Amino acid sequence: MRRRTFLGWLALVLSSCSGGQQQPTTPQRTAQASPRPASLFLTPPPAPQPVEFPRDFGSHDVLTEWWYYTGHLTSALQQRFGFEFVVFQVQRFGYPVLYAAHAAITVVDRQAFHWDERVIPLPQRQAGWPLELRVVDWRLLSDGQQDRLEARGRDFGFILELQSQRPPILHDEDGYFSWAPETGSYYYSRTRLTVTGTLEVEDERFSIAGLAWNDHQWGNFLLGSGGWDWFSLQLDDGTDLMLWQSRDATQRILTRSGTLVRSDGSVLALSTEHIRITNTGWWKSPSSGAMYPSGWHLEVVSPDLALTVTPLVLDQELLTLRSTGVIYWEGAVETTGTHDGHPVRGQGYVELTGYAHQAP
Repeated sequence: MRRRTFLGWLALVLSSCSGGQQQPTTPQRTAQASPRPASLFLTPPPAPQPVEFPRDFGSHDVLTEWWYYTGHLTSALQQRFGFEFVVFQVQRFGYPVLYAAHAAITVVDRQAFHWDERVIPLPQRQAGWPLELRVVDWRLLSDGQQDRLEARGRDFGFILELQSQRPPILHDEDGYFSWAPETGSYYYSRTRLTVTGTLEVEDERFSIAGLAWNDHQWGNFLLGSGGWDWFSLQLDDGTDLMLWQSRDATQRILTRSGTLVRSDGSVLALSTEHIRITNTGWWKSPSSGAMYPSGWHLEVVSPDLALTVTPLVLDQELLTLRSTGVIYWEGAVETTGTHDGHPVRGQGYVELTGYAHQAP
């Protein structure tokens, strides 16, 4: 699932839109698509509807939605980079539609990390097709097969062209992903997209190519305390893996789940009994004081998959307080291990939310 705890952002949004007085909200039980404008539901929402393409590549008239891209890039001289680009859309009845965007570049060979953010209220939802989302001077274009990402931050910028290599996969089999008690969202991923484009960072310009992952989630949900650990991994044997674990405010694990895409494109839904996630280290942020897991051992039972996951840079923390009111870690990782007895290597991204509020 992708992701982000919106509680801090929503408090900021409601406060600013109501002249400083926060309005009460009534979270609904589940995150469903609605035929009426997004609002704070007073009646039970309808049952989940089937995910359909190309319709569901676009934006939805729901409370919360996001489009997430992460990936690994390589220059002609084999310099390595990671990238993140995400657009959030939040609707609340009686308020402007809020858009926020985050972008980041990891410079692996220099052990450096750069990020920036944008936020803008708009009078109505950006609902055209093909999808075009503008957040100030940043832009996302997508028709569900081809995508273009444009962002320029304080000390970096990129223009990326992406092309899907596999059809989208639905999580939890039907595309409605239950990731905490009585909480869920519609969720699919495009797990392999080739990337070409240009990147500017640290006063240098690079032509790059690589491999990316795209998540799209939406629904009528609000997120409260707690957090999650999210993994997206692309292995050199053609396997793609998404793993997810939710935590409550005391860091107790609530649930684990995931999806495995085999090299032939077939999909296997994973539940708690299939998954083991063990932290192998910790990292303390010098900026926020938060303690994050930093290194993991992952096991998936049947198929037999055992992986060691290692951050490529320790400090990949984003302090996006101006746009979403959230501090989180989202970073490029590499992995080694075995799959059905055969050695594998791979790359991916990990997202860690809900740790910064525990900082001393």
